[in-house]
Amino acid sequence: MKLTLLLGIVEIFFITFTLNGCSTATPIVSEWRNPAHASGSFQRLMIRGPSGETTLRRNFEDEFVAQLTAAGIDALASYRYMPENEGIDENNLNQAAQTARADGLLLVRSLRVDERTNYPSIGPEISFGIFGSNVGAGWSGFPGASGPYRYNEYTSETVLYDVTTNALVWTGTVKTTDPTNVQTAIKSYVQTIMKALAAQNLFPKR
Repeated sequence: MKLTLLLGIVEIFFITFTLNGCSTATPIVSEWRNPAHASGSFQRLMIRGPSGETTLRRNFEDEFVAQLTAAGIDALASYRYMPENEGIDENNLNQAAQTARADGLLLVRSLRVDERTNYPSIGPEISFGIFGSNVGAGWSGFPGASGPYRYNEYTSETVLYDVTTNALVWTGTVKTTDPTNVQTAIKSYVQTIMKALAAQNLFPKR
């Protein structure tokens, strides 16, 4: 499968599910793994964070690098190998990964943003809804809320490519809302992706 990157233009505040100062675990609503790909094959990953805002991208990539390193995986932030203003396409991403001797490329990109309206109830309840092939979760109300409120729901995707074969190995889709603390949100997002990749046996055993 060709590595075709159509990075979204709205990629700043889709990072985690946080409400009223309290955060919950970032949920993966759907995922896919290439059954033909060998388990535990990645030794060195290049990370490409969301485009659109330089500081966010750097923080995102640095957090992935920190958590991957702690898990015993060699990881590299793409901003150290690619100019900030360089266009992102198949050729320059592959070239950067090959230059860094990475065998895997992990990318985060935005898919869409939807405006939602929520109607308060007497107390906070967790509600679950099915949207096509995806399942989402959200709060149905706040204590003492006086009326309906609008919020943005961000759908993002994290994809893992094998640089040596140019094959798609894994994808995970996440639905989130605006964070109250961006750095905490980034950490939660990365932890969720790390757990999913480990569960799919894509990291070597320590």
